[in-house]
Amino acid sequence: MPRRVAPPILRGPPTSPSAAKPVVPSRQRPAVAGRLPGSNCAEASIDVHIGQFCSLGRGGHTEGVDRGLRDLKREATREALAKAAFELTRERGLSGFVTADVVERAGYSRRTFGNHFSCKEEAVASVAFGGVDDASAILAGLPADLPLLDVLLAVMKTQFTTDALVRMRELMAMARRYPTLEPHVLGVQQRMRHTAQELLGSVAGDRYPTVYVPLLFGAVYGAVMAALEGTLDVDLGGEYDPSPASMDYSSFLDITFDYLRHGF
Repeated sequence: MPRRVAPPILRGPPTSPSAAKPVVPSRQRPAVAGRLPGSNCAEASIDVHIGQFCSLGRGGHTEGVDRGLRDLKREATREALAKAAFELTRERGLSGFVTADVVERAGYSRRTFGNHFSCKEEAVASVAFGGVDDASAILAGLPADLPLLDVLLAVMKTQFTTDALVRMRELMAMARRYPTLEPHVLGVQQRMRHTAQELLGSVAGDRYPTVYVPLLFGAVYGAVMAALEGTLDVDLGGEYDPSPASMDYSSFLDITFDYLRHGF
């Protein structure tokens, strides 16, 4: 039988060592600034770069940090939109602008506005939250055995600054002037009240009777609302000219809590 000959092996031109490119494992490839890994999208999320891999090389190890940064960014965006809507209402009146004016002033898109608010009235009302720090951070620095009345006084003096109260007072005046704004302002006030009362209840724990927290908070909330509505003559600054009989905010708090401490 004829002898079978193996076919020749075809080889390409020799490759120089310098032309060879090392393969970088996909997990170690750095993310391009401003892009998602494996994507051509120009809009980047800072979460791609911060905490994707921690120093131990474990993906998602700093997931909590990323979530905190996202929450801060979202909160800042919401506050900027609310502030722009509030300022436009002050300058032009509620009927003198539209959503496009709000996003133009704040520097965001209509889509971003829609992610936070359903209408311009809701954005205007939400300005009441701006400038009010997280009360939980204040409570963390107070002694655990501090009486609840003193806890509430510390929060009122630290969290509710005169600037925040002036803004709330002006917002309430706007709600009386523009009927479509009023339900949104009332909704914001209700959420703030419920959130604050729940936080105060968590601090109180089982140290007080069940009725103590809502009664105490209700008394303080009623006093603050009287100052905001003008029933009590409290000088909060701003555009309102104080009368000779006006008391400043600090004196108002001292008098209010003195009554709560010693009785009426």
